[in-house]
Amino acid sequence: MMERKRLILIGVCGLMVASALISAIRRQPGSRPEESAEYVAPVPVPESRFSPRQRPVAEYNAARSFSEAIADAVEKVMCSVVVIRTEKQQQVIQPFMPGWGRIVTEDLAGEGSGSIIDERGYVLTSWHVIDGAKWIEIVMNDGSKMPAQEVGHDQATDLAVLKFEPKQPLCPPMEFGDSDKVRVGEVAIAIGSPFSLQSSVTVGHISQKGRRVQILPYEDFIQTDAAINEGNSGGPLIDVDGRLIGVNAAVKTEAEKKGVGIAFAVPSNLAMRVAKSIIETGKHEWPWVGCFFQTTGAKYKDLFEGAGVVISDVFRDTPAARAGLQTATAVFAVDGISVKDEYDVKRIIFNKTVGEKVRFLLLLGGERREVELELEEFPGITLY
Repeated sequence: MMERKRLILIGVCGLMVASALISAIRRQPGSRPEESAEYVAPVPVPESRFSPRQRPVAEYNAARSFSEAIADAVEKVMCSVVVIRTEKQQQVIQPFMPGWGRIVTEDLAGEGSGSIIDERGYVLTSWHVIDGAKWIEIVMNDGSKMPAQEVGHDQATDLAVLKFEPKQPLCPPMEFGDSDKVRVGEVAIAIGSPFSLQSSVTVGHISQKGRRVQILPYEDFIQTDAAINEGNSGGPLIDVDGRLIGVNAAVKTEAEKKGVGIAFAVPSNLAMRVAKSIIETGKHEWPWVGCFFQTTGAKYKDLFEGAGVVISDVFRDTPAARAGLQTATAVFAVDGISVKDEYDVKRIIFNKTVGEKVRFLLLLGGERREVELELEEFPGITLY
């Protein structure tokens, strides 16, 4: 037994001596791996600096300021933009055997957009959105729904006004901008519900003003390249300050290229006049002075001292007739604004209301004279 313990002790001592010898050999020069010619030092791993926090940004960035201005304008008006849902009926022929059919009534669902323009619940939209509707519903930005009724419409400008009873105090109504002061090239923002995608926002520019594309009886469109599609009709076109500068009305595009085209909006100044007239009287009272105007054309300007417009017809018992105006009278300016064609004259007159006065600079008796006329309601159904 004693002999066995002695052998174990000798073994342990031997292991300790061997370990010491190995350590001494490793400490000799050239014996460690990092001191050999083949040794390659490991690449140090830097300490991680990942942080979920954003870096500090520059105090001023033009692109960011532009982006924030767009977002601020949209946020300002979004609660005043509504979806307009309708249900219409149409009669169609349903065939039931070759050469024979029967007339049946189908229900059609429609959708458009609109803007709240008065805290009492008045909504401005396009007439074609609600034309023929037997049921109209307003959908607010928060998803609440309320029935609405038509107050009136104007076919010449394709504008209509609806009325609903707010269930709670409304956010501030849409603020009207001055569409006459809008410049070509300015940023334009369209808001609506294209293809039932509520509260969609697109951004573009004012491409041109005073466009006439033979869609409506009277046109003075603002043209924009902001994308407008089915469901945008009646929605607002706003500026970067969140002011209404137009009512989206129509788009010209190829059927196979949805979303690519040229869009048109009714100017806010005209829309405001029409809406105000509809709210107060149930219809729009088109103003006139009792005469029609005609563009002279370049080859006839010399006959009228360079005037681009002449009076073409004067009607009895009207402001123009009572003032002694006659056909072929040259028109140089209206309300101090030079006019180059008949559309310039119409634009100025139609942006006014019945009862207001308008000043004409005319060629009378061989000299230029200013005549002031009071606008009356046009007696016909539509003017043009």
